[in-house]
Amino acid sequence: MNCFKQSILAFCLFWIACGICLAQAPVTAAQLQYGKSGKFKIVQLADTHVIAGDPRSERALNNISAILDNEKPDFVIHTGDIFYGEPAEESVRAALQPLVERGIPFAVTLGNHDSDFSLSRQQMYDFVRSFPGNVNSASDSKLSGCSNSILVLSGQKGTSRIFYLFDSGNRDYPAGEKSWGYIHADQIAWYRAASNWFTAQNGGVPIPSLAFFHIPFPEFNEAQHDSSKKGPSIQGNIGEEPASPKVNSGLYLAMREQGDVQAVVCGHDHNNDYAMLWKGFFFIYGRYSGGDTVYNDLKPNGARVFEFTEGDDGFRTWIRLCDGRIEHELYLFPGMKNLTSTR
Repeated sequence: MNCFKQSILAFCLFWIACGICLAQAPVTAAQLQYGKSGKFKIVQLADTHVIAGDPRSERALNNISAILDNEKPDFVIHTGDIFYGEPAEESVRAALQPLVERGIPFAVTLGNHDSDFSLSRQQMYDFVRSFPGNVNSASDSKLSGCSNSILVLSGQKGTSRIFYLFDSGNRDYPAGEKSWGYIHADQIAWYRAASNWFTAQNGGVPIPSLAFFHIPFPEFNEAQHDSSKKGPSIQGNIGEEPASPKVNSGLYLAMREQGDVQAVVCGHDHNNDYAMLWKGFFFIYGRYSGGDTVYNDLKPNGARVFEFTEGDDGFRTWIRLCDGRIEHELYLFPGMKNLTSTR
């Protein structure tokens, strides 16, 4: 083979390889950046359950504004149950308007109640995506659920963290048995493919990641039962049994095998707001952010906050209450033995 043919072959192989690489690249919803301080702060809103015009929602709306003004986050993730009644569009608008007014970008993972009223789940998701500042990806018709998105946080040295947002659905009927919704096999395959791509781009090293979704998966139950006997393994309030699905679809196992996700962050259970370390993995609840339209024994309301520092594979998290107080401030890092240990 002469030099010219070799050059043509090499050129073709290069572009074929590039095409394969590009074909496997995951769709990302947002490219987030650390601020000048090297910090990036996320507020998690959970279960706001707003009903427009209902005075029982007043506490939720005041809480959202107070949290945003106190924390001034770079980003907000709402882990679902945004609203809880008609009119649906006006209720969602009331819950999200404080973010729009302050120009804070945000993403959502829909909760079970977000498809209980006049709009379908897809219609609700499309409506949320129409708000200024929302960065969620368009729905992938090949995936279960609507609100599956990937957020990338980058710094001076490139990609630093990945945030996976999963749609955990409403209710499902596996084998004919009524269950809370769960994250399906196609969503797990989607996550694995994205995780593999990011790891390959990072020289084979998994990129530290967090996963956000509404309904906690079954391992929350086992971890809570085990960790409640070990004080240093759990910080925060345990007010109820995790309302997990009856089916275990294997998401936790997939995350442990991939080696990138450090923590899962959920809502759904209004009386829990703990951070828990179990088998080297963090299970985290947000703080109930709603008002009095649904049950809530954990008062006052508030939100969970996450702060990431460029170059640090750990992260800080705390609960900010509506009255301005901070509770359960923690620094969580890989290899942590219990929640009181330090680096």
